[in-house]
Amino acid sequence: MTPSIIHEGKFSFIEQGEGPVLISLHGLFGALSNFADLFNHFSQRYKVVIPLMPIYDLPVDQTNVKELAAFVKQFIEYKGYEKVNLLGNSLGGHVALVYTVANPGKVNLLILTGSSGLYENAFGGSFPRREDKEFIRNRVAYTFYDPKNATDELVEEVFALINDREKLVRILALAKSAIRHNMSEELHTIKCPVCLIWGKQDGITPPEVAEDFHKLLPNNQLFWIDHCGHAPMMEQPAEFNRILDSWLSTQKP
Repeated sequence: MTPSIIHEGKFSFIEQGEGPVLISLHGLFGALSNFADLFNHFSQRYKVVIPLMPIYDLPVDQTNVKELAAFVKQFIEYKGYEKVNLLGNSLGGHVALVYTVANPGKVNLLILTGSSGLYENAFGGSFPRREDKEFIRNRVAYTFYDPKNATDELVEEVFALINDREKLVRILALAKSAIRHNMSEELHTIKCPVCLIWGKQDGITPPEVAEDFHKLLPNNQLFWIDHCGHAPMMEQPAEFNRILDSWLSTQKP
């Protein structure tokens, strides 16, 4: 990718490019590297900014979707952005939705891919075999259509996270918060244009979730990527970028 991570106060982020601001929000097990292809592609025309969300740093009783949305609000205010385009994958999409509902005047465009907020079939409430690396490998592979994307490096990262007790407590708190915070009654308030990009073989937020978002969001377009699971920008980056490019070209900057 990759420019150096910038550390300013309590914020850590990467940014590149000039133009309209495009903020990308990663998921529960996500990292800045999840958006590598998107970052390089869109920073030619946008100021692409990817903040590292404080998933493992919040007090346990404040580790929830609303607090992450509050963090995004603080970050946007700190950076002095008047209006932003928000892109979120998985939990990051959920956070983007909560932020947009609370701050409608600040969001120009919203892009969701494999977003939680309605339903998700994630890791569940526990990791009964968290010390079994093959069990973890199979759970990570479930994220993708092609299990080869569950690389040794990715499996090691997830294995280390869930075998760190302090981090595991927060992972489970966030997963439960995402399940509890169903947004079906709030989506009608989002008036900005929304782009939904979904993997046809997403097993975590299955296709029917995308269809429900499509029905409930007033101003949206839904695009499918075949042979693709829960993280289209990782598994099918060229097709993801092509779809998003085409959609953005029809929108006001």
